[in-house]
Amino acid sequence: MKHRIVVLGAGYAGATTAGRLAKRLRRDDVQITLVNADPDFVERVRLHQLAAGQDLPVRPLRKMFAGTGVEVRIAWVDSLDVDRKTVALVGDQGAETLAYDTLVYALGSTVADYGVPGVVEHAHHVASKQAALRLRERLSQLRTGETVLIVGGGLTSIEAATEIAEARPDLKVAMAARGGVGDWLDEKAQSHLRDAFERLGITVHEHTDVVRVTEDGVTTRSGAEIPAQLTVWTAGFAVHPIAAASTLTVSEAGRIVVDATQRSVSHPDVYAVGDAAHAAGVGGKTLRMGCATASPMAWLGADAIAARLTGRAVPDAPIGYNSQCISLGRRDAIVQKVTKEDQPTAKVDVGRKAARIKELICSGAAWSVRHPTLLAPSRRRRIVATGAEAPVATV
Repeated sequence: MKHRIVVLGAGYAGATTAGRLAKRLRRDDVQITLVNADPDFVERVRLHQLAAGQDLPVRPLRKMFAGTGVEVRIAWVDSLDVDRKTVALVGDQGAETLAYDTLVYALGSTVADYGVPGVVEHAHHVASKQAALRLRERLSQLRTGETVLIVGGGLTSIEAATEIAEARPDLKVAMAARGGVGDWLDEKAQSHLRDAFERLGITVHEHTDVVRVTEDGVTTRSGAEIPAQLTVWTAGFAVHPIAAASTLTVSEAGRIVVDATQRSVSHPDVYAVGDAAHAAGVGGKTLRMGCATASPMAWLGADAIAARLTGRAVPDAPIGYNSQCISLGRRDAIVQKVTKEDQPTAKVDVGRKAARIKELICSGAAWSVRHPTLLAPSRRRRIVATGAEAPVATV
């Protein structure tokens, strides 16, 4: 009987994991099933572009994985029973139950409203393709001189604000952030960011805590009102509640707690990669959500699964960072080099050069997902024993 590997989620982390496993393991030994709600691969790092009116390539998952040995199942994940090793799915054909021997949980994240009243009813976001398309439609309805307010001060907030401001110079674009905007960057990068905001006409409200969203704008903790015809909520991300509803050990935020090989600390037949995983990186700091860690987690998790199944040494080198890339529209960007612990260095690229670097990174990430079996080692190994334990590699 084949060893059944089920991968939940086909974002950067899930799709990369499935493709890498297909390249490392013999098809006669494994059955790899990739489950995703959307039939297409979604470049999440470009959803602010989609919202601003740009068209993104359509990449059907079944076409991407044709001939790889990975079966793509289009369905929603309804629930998870990690004790019985089953996943409840809801698809076009109705409800079904999928059994597994090894599970890879890569369901990613969605927008976090933090319980702020009015976010669900009145705010848009860019945490999914459907949400980005809804925002796109709403933006097209705005008239010259009307205001778009971006709530948040992180990478997604900056990219959404600058993309919208560049695409719609007739609109007033503003940001409201609880802390500083970009204040974690090096001085050169901060200076360039301020110049970009000024060039694009973006008004920035720093140290402004939004406590309510209404149809006409937001209310701050100080009681001030910031009027806006459209509010975009980019204040953070949260994971889906499916893992927390199971018996898996999860963090306070609901992320699956994993060891140095992306393996669940409570259920050894479950692995988590991407935003859904609570993992320690270089220096012991919890890895943040984002594309910068999604792919490395996928590589590590896939290699660990393959190593354990084939009786080889299991890799466990901690994941470190390299840079933070922030697009500022289509012709400007910041590439902030960071330490492996994610601390900014004095090495910064800005402007058109940085925009080219950012585009190369985004395109490269999508290319690697579109060609799931080209970058992994070409030798497929045979499973030696289902559930076999292999020694952890020393690094």
